[in-house]
Amino acid sequence: QVHVEESGGGSVQAGGSLMLSCKFSGYTYSTYCNGWFRQAPGKEREMVGSIHADGTIRYAESVKGRFTVSQDNAKKVLSLQMNSLKPEDTAMYYCATDRFPDCSGDYTDRSWGQGTQVTVSS
Repeated sequence: QVHVEESGGGSVQAGGSLMLSCKFSGYTYSTYCNGWFRQAPGKEREMVGSIHADGTIRYAESVKGRFTVSQDNAKKVLSLQMNSLKPEDTAMYYCATDRFPDCSGDYTDRSWGQGTQVTVSS
């Protein structure tokens, strides 16, 4: 059974930085697509950054140049370094693994963590 657990998050002022980490267990980590998603109140959940099984990295346009996703396959840890944070980055951030190697699955094709809150004040 896949287990996903996030850590990090918190409150920061605009322009600040935070790092999120996610630990995976229970499956072959490197053969799946793993990524970070976020959901703000009243909005749909959106992909922030993902690493496909072939190593391809994708980012949402809104975070390009500010966020960096990375992974340690040996430790099964996915990280999200967030710099130059903006108030609009405020959301619950979720880590997930997608059973499709290119993250082409939908919500039900992914195993989700419980989420960690990120709040950016102006």
